[in-house]
Amino acid sequence: MTRKLSITFISLLALIIFIGCNDTPENLTTARQLIKDYYESGKFEEELISVIMNAEEEFESADIKENSVVLFDVDETALDNYELAESMGFGYVYKMNKEWNAEMKSPAITQVKELYDFLISKGARIIFLTGRNIPEYEVTYGNLIKEGYTIFDTLITQREHEYKMKAQEFKSSKRIELVEKGYDIIGTVGDQWSDLEGPYHGIQVKIPNYLYLIED
Repeated sequence: MTRKLSITFISLLALIIFIGCNDTPENLTTARQLIKDYYESGKFEEELISVIMNAEEEFESADIKENSVVLFDVDETALDNYELAESMGFGYVYKMNKEWNAEMKSPAITQVKELYDFLISKGARIIFLTGRNIPEYEVTYGNLIKEGYTIFDTLITQREHEYKMKAQEFKSSKRIELVEKGYDIIGTVGDQWSDLEGPYHGIQVKIPNYLYLIED
């Protein structure tokens, strides 16, 4: 999660408040409950299962070579922070976020882990590319390993000179660097369009996320 999220969490809630309304907005408490109900009723899981099934079908026909790689985002893609989001009232509290990450509490998103296992079995290489900053590299790496993501080429986080880059700019620049190193990017998996858009994205797998938006 980046520093932009304190704004974009609020923006998403504001959007939800007006969904389906005419002149009268939905109450903020009701909007939060709508998010909670969607995630905890099984609807989110149903949507995610459909996304992963479609992704596996697409990758089944992909030409996977020795240098073929699929890039995975981390938060709300490989790892699930719903419990944290709920505890923050679907807002953003910097201290709580950093403590959560440091304690490596994020479980794997089961369906995404299944896609990861599927791609490993097909011979694809995996790289994790996250907007988390370099001070959280070790805990992010440890959390991924803890949740079963044990085979991957590397984990890429933002370095100090990249902190002010927009999300899509950062991730696009890293994909370009990877291609220049000889990788063939056959797919990208992420919960934000900024994870997927730009050059060298391959098959785009959009993981649903109704908790927050990261601006381009």
